[in-house]
Amino acid sequence: MRFVFGFDGGGTKTDCVLMDEAGTVKARSQGGPSNPLRVGFGAALSAVREAAKQAVAQARMPADLPIAALCAGLAGAGPPESAEKIRSLLAAEFTQSKIEICTDLDVTLAAAGDGPVIVLLAGTGSFAVGRNMAGTTARAGGYGSQIGDEGSAYDIGRRAVLTAMHTNDRTGEDSALGQRLLRELGCGGWQEVKARAQAASDEVFPRLFSVVAALADLYEPDPDAQTILAAAALDLTTLAENLAERLQLRQKKFVFAKTGGMMGRSKFLEARLDERLRAAFPEADIGSLRVPPAEAAARLALRLIVSGDSAGN
Repeated sequence: MRFVFGFDGGGTKTDCVLMDEAGTVKARSQGGPSNPLRVGFGAALSAVREAAKQAVAQARMPADLPIAALCAGLAGAGPPESAEKIRSLLAAEFTQSKIEICTDLDVTLAAAGDGPVIVLLAGTGSFAVGRNMAGTTARAGGYGSQIGDEGSAYDIGRRAVLTAMHTNDRTGEDSALGQRLLRELGCGGWQEVKARAQAASDEVFPRLFSVVAALADLYEPDPDAQTILAAAALDLTTLAENLAERLQLRQKKFVFAKTGGMMGRSKFLEARLDERLRAAFPEADIGSLRVPPAEAAARLALRLIVSGDSAGN
């Protein structure tokens, strides 16, 4: 029996699936962030390596289990030079494996199945990727935090800090939102938050999404938190609308799938987002991905085995 790995990596985590050649998932695991353009190529490789080791251990397989093929769908692997560097690093790590490198967008689209589809991802970053009736694919968003990942966890955390700092400037006191943000970060004041954000914004802003989500869902919700999440829902819908215009799907029947680390974390956000999506795409079937992206990546890796077998014959 031969085995393959599928990886779906981004700015927060790396999901891994270990699958056998019959298509049975043997284990699922998770490692750290593996977007090489955010964390560096060495850290990205370490995250993939750790996720792979955990999957093999969970499956109770030998540590030196031969892997016939792997597919790594990583954010930041779009530029050819990035993809080639990641390929070289993984080839040195998995010396017996056939390797396919693609982006997280590619494996996300594969996870949605066939036919016309738009997938909206809301996590550390945000993007939409889709395919129309003719099979043409396109993407929107995913510009990165310095240009704008509107509606993402990073963007929500940044907005929350800015909102809390504006309140402090105006009143001289911290709002309920501000107090919770400072507590989450373990900071004594906003100057410390500013210094940490300037040094490593990726380590500060995305983690604050959970604070905003929790405050928005309280029995007596925080108005600032709900305002921030309502704006995020609008931004995410606009992102999907831009892509639908390009793919000419606005008034068509198609699958609309939501995914990413923000989904399922806030009832308020999900309700606002679904409300806007239903208004924008009345003919769409709005739901979730058919399979997790890492599993879709593993199935892409299986194709490498099949194509190799065919070439051998």
